[in-house]
Amino acid sequence: MKNNYVLIDYENVQPEEMDALEKELFSVIVFVGANQAKVTFEVASVLQRMGDRATYIKITGSGKNALDFHIAYYLGKLSEKEPDAYFHIVSKDTGFDLLVEHLKAKKVSVRRVKSVTELPLVKAAISKSSAERVSVVIGILAKSSAARPRTVKTLASAINAMFQKSLTESEIAGIISELSRKGVVVVNQTKVSYVIPGVL
Repeated sequence: MKNNYVLIDYENVQPEEMDALEKELFSVIVFVGANQAKVTFEVASVLQRMGDRATYIKITGSGKNALDFHIAYYLGKLSEKEPDAYFHIVSKDTGFDLLVEHLKAKKVSVRRVKSVTELPLVKAAISKSSAERVSVVIGILAKSSAARPRTVKTLASAINAMFQKSLTESEIAGIISELSRKGVVVVNQTKVSYVIPGVL
């Protein structure tokens, strides 16, 4: 699975769900404002446990949008280095949305979310009911720009990865069955095709 870079606007959001980002597929950068003296223990302890997959950047200057410009700069650098990665800005600041739209037009997979729990892979990890899981899978398939699985076997493997390999074979089969019942996927023997908006 491709890297997921999570850039957190710590001036704007102080996430309490940081442990959800400890999975290997996440790399995290926490941007701390010049006037912020500390980060919470929860954030610091997760960053330490993640090792070289996590870091923080403390802004040295203050001023309107100073932290936002730093996020934009690092997002640009990372997307040049790894154009196929997924990028997530965690911020309630809607000012990022124009940047997100511009980067999407350049074929960069980027989104802004208001909290860590809105990240698709985190949603998948905390989803409990079958309906929630199916909804998460549809969302990931619809929004992903990556090649979608074309066989039942690879779809099952992708769903398993979405849920951090925590599902049983019967639970995965149940999700595929529900996707088929909803008309989201069409299963033809071992082949799979997609019939929802945004999924070709």
